[in-house]
Amino acid sequence: MSHHKNTSRHHIDKAPPLDLKTLNHDLLGFRPRGVVGRRELIELPELKLHLNAKIDTGAHSSALHAESIEVFEHNDDLWVRFITRTGGSDSPPHTVETPVHDRRRVRSSNGQAEWRYAIRSRMKLAGLDYDIDMTLVDRSQMRHPILLGRRALRRLLVAPGASYLHGEP
Repeated sequence: MSHHKNTSRHHIDKAPPLDLKTLNHDLLGFRPRGVVGRRELIELPELKLHLNAKIDTGAHSSALHAESIEVFEHNDDLWVRFITRTGGSDSPPHTVETPVHDRRRVRSSNGQAEWRYAIRSRMKLAGLDYDIDMTLVDRSQMRHPILLGRRALRRLLVAPGASYLHGEP
């Protein structure tokens, strides 16, 4: 009779649930406000959008899919008008008009640097509601219309093996 522990790949001990209140602040450098998976549903209420987001800790900034970008003046401020889609290229277009927050030089994943317009909007994710900045870029060839980078994920922990911890699409 063997007294060895079952170490087969099918035997997995469940870890105790993560308690965000007891995580060591000194270890992380901050007190986490939530945990997100590698994909999450988010809401941008000011833009009237619900989107499937890709969480990307390798990206510094966030990027929102935008087509037909037009810049114009409104009450002496610079604004942008663009079309975005909540799904793939077959999903219905949604026209957005919002103030330009900034213009930034961004280095894309292929190494090319380009200037992009940036907008600011409230985001609802993981029970939180806060402002994020997003650059506008054509993501029509990507699976997710928005990529959330590190700046938008401050004070959140990312569980890369999980998806949609806060609701299925």
